[in-house]
Amino acid sequence: MLELDGLCVTFKVGSKDLQAVKNATLSIADGEVFGIVGTSGAGKSTLLRTINLLQKPTSGSILVDGIDITRFKGKDLRKLRSSIGMVFQHFNLIYTKTVYDNIAFPLRVLGTERTEVARRVPELLELVGLTDKAGAYPAKLSGGQKQRVGIARALANGPKILLCDEPTSALDLETTNAILDLLKDINKKLGITIVLISHEMVVVKKICTKVAVMSEGEIVEVGSAYDIFAAPVHSFTRQLVENTLDLELPERLLNEVRGALVKVVYKGARAEEPVLSDMIRTFAVGFNMLHGKIEYIGGQPLGVVVLDITGRPGAVAESIEYLKAKTASVEVISAVEVISSAEAIHG
Repeated sequence: MLELDGLCVTFKVGSKDLQAVKNATLSIADGEVFGIVGTSGAGKSTLLRTINLLQKPTSGSILVDGIDITRFKGKDLRKLRSSIGMVFQHFNLIYTKTVYDNIAFPLRVLGTERTEVARRVPELLELVGLTDKAGAYPAKLSGGQKQRVGIARALANGPKILLCDEPTSALDLETTNAILDLLKDINKKLGITIVLISHEMVVVKKICTKVAVMSEGEIVEVGSAYDIFAAPVHSFTRQLVENTLDLELPERLLNEVRGALVKVVYKGARAEEPVLSDMIRTFAVGFNMLHGKIEYIGGQPLGVVVLDITGRPGAVAESIEYLKAKTASVEVISAVEVISSAEAIHG
């Protein structure tokens, strides 16, 4: 168990104090893939760096298996850092050394015997899919391959915790997905706790089981990855999720709406039910789907669609009430058809 309790980090900037992390409190379970997300300058990297004391906290405590590590020095600090691996955004490889020697480096620093190094490095190369690159130099590798070397190096001493500082922000989309799949596989095979920070919601959505959202140095919301996306509570979290969903419609489509423009959110098992086809049969309405998707977060479905619903007087209003009863939420964006239908119903 990794616990942060009332953690604060303050920097001196000229004559002023800048509070980069404000009273951060978190509990991260063993074997969890925990994401910390927020925009640039939110304090994510600073918070991550306190976990292995690359950044000393100003106040508060960091407990690893119940032991407060904030006062560790010398031998205790070196031992701590060998149990916490670190994966960096820009790889931080030694470009004058081969892939093999980059991975062997932390083992040799701790005085690991040659026979153990010779056993461990090939094992790590196989784990990250780089068996054929042992003798290559970093300059000859792609970005994804460099990050695989960085991950193997971070795992060399068998850490209990793996810290990932924006591990995919320097990579293209395809390579990002491959690296995230590798981290998920490592978590599953080794049972290692992973703490990953990112400014990209799609990254934490793909890999994390639990997420903390940071804004201006504060943790504003914590929850399962599914709940963060399906039911965000804080206004800043809702903004991040909305930007990720990207449901903005072009003006041309908005001008062509003929009925009621409605945004429907499905959660859980209901995202897989034939709600729309049932609506058509029951109320004899039609609809044009202008935007929408169903995706799976932690194996649970979350769907969002934007519909232009048309039909006879009263039918549109009735169909919207039906959707409200059958789905997680319904937002009427444009209600021309609903208003005219309600007037027809009530005379």
